Amino acid sequence: MHLLTQSREYLGRKLASYLSQPVIDNVHITTCKPESLANTLQKGDILLVEGVSRFSSAIKYITQSTWSHATLCVSKNEGQELLEADVLDGVRIVPLSDYWQLHTRICRPIGLSPSEIDELVGFALSSLGHQYDLKHIFDLARFLIRTPPVPIRMRRRLLSLGSGDPTRAICSSLIAKSFQSIRYPILPEKGVLPKESTAQSNYQKECFHIRHHSLFAPRDFDISPYFQIIKPTLEQGFDPHKFSWNCSLDGFK
Repeated sequence: MHLLTQSREYLGRKLASYLSQPVIDNVHITTCKPESLANTLQKGDILLVEGVSRFSSAIKYITQSTWSHATLCVSKNEGQELLEADVLDGVRIVPLSDYWQLHTRICRPIGLSPSEIDELVGFALSSLGHQYDLKHIFDLARFLIRTPPVPIRMRRRLLSLGSGDPTRAICSSLIAKSFQSIRYPILPEKGVLPKESTAQSNYQKECFHIRHHSLFAPRDFDISPYFQIIKPTLEQGFDPHKFSWNCSLDGFK
């Protein structure tokens, strides 16, 4: 059994190395300047990334989204630090400069106190050193060999195919679990309480249930109504009257 586990780990790391290689024709450049991104990003923000690897292609197919990777800003110090779950190195800290050349989006939680953000970041940092869920890698690899016609409504469930080992991490799952630790909503499931009927009321109350963290994808932070989308170019004082157009283009005089 020990030999079988070692063989699986070896094959998983080889596969992860292959999947992490970039696909050159899948590159989308950044839409804001590095300094604008650095000046805007705050501790507790989620930075979504449009990855360019083979692995990213599988995530994009399953989630039908631009975003294939999620990171958490854990420090506002010079050379801001991001926490992420990497397929090869596991949960680690990387500098913001690693993603300056890629298309990104900032998702900011609203209404959290500094102490709550510290608690959030502390929970996430407690996972440093955990490895990426290699079973998840084997599952996702299938979509690079053959893309099965899985209905969109069922694709989210494909993200819950991991090992279930709490010391194994997936980028969006780790961040979702961190926000759930301080009871901050992302995309809770909506339910309806039993109907109440009195002389003065006749209504049904809505309630929300926590969705398991393994079912979250990077796109969920983008579409969540509880995170504000922050655009660095606008935050840094965009003035349309000072925009420099290339007047040699057709249609401009």
